[in-house]
Amino acid sequence: MIFHNPFSSKKEPKTPQETIQVDNREKNSLVPSLLVEHNIQLKWEQLPIGDYIIKGIVIERKTWNDLQSSIINKRIFSQLTNLPKEQSLLIIEGTGEAILKPEALQGFLLSCALTFKIPYVLTKNEQETAHYLTRLALRKPSSLSLQPPKPKSFQEQQAFILQAFPGIGPKTADKLLAHFHTLQTIFEASEEQLLPFLGKKTKAFKQLLQNDS
Repeated sequence: MIFHNPFSSKKEPKTPQETIQVDNREKNSLVPSLLVEHNIQLKWEQLPIGDYIIKGIVIERKTWNDLQSSIINKRIFSQLTNLPKEQSLLIIEGTGEAILKPEALQGFLLSCALTFKIPYVLTKNEQETAHYLTRLALRKPSSLSLQPPKPKSFQEQQAFILQAFPGIGPKTADKLLAHFHTLQTIFEASEEQLLPFLGKKTKAFKQLLQNDS
């Protein structure tokens, strides 16, 4: 018979609490090893879509340079199309040299949120990415919805669309709609007409509307 020694200094290894499916191509990343340190069990697979799957949620991870390259060759758009709506997340990791113009990157982020309906998270590095994935893995199933509450009224839907633009919060969106009444009128307004509401952000707002990317 074996007895446990309560005075032993040797700690029993922790049993991993959650399991994350990881694509084999992520073996070159530091993220998986960090997840193991967070007491997460990994299941390596050749995933058809995404880099990680956590409780049915598909996560596509892009480094800053990889994201820009995939926008240029348009690979990212086919990847976003294949991701399941309302059960996906795009993680954009790190920083670096800007290959694309800011307007092109902003246009992509707007398309990601509004056209593809895929939420995205910006992380500083692999450590922060691992923290996000760990938190997602440890959340209860009832709280795993990645989509914000759907706007109910028509005006709430209009305000929701406006708030997707950088620098436009709930108050600014309400003021714009109260003055211009429709999204089309706002989008067609001149910089002079928008200046009292958007201030220094007016020019950037108009550039986003005029940029095709």
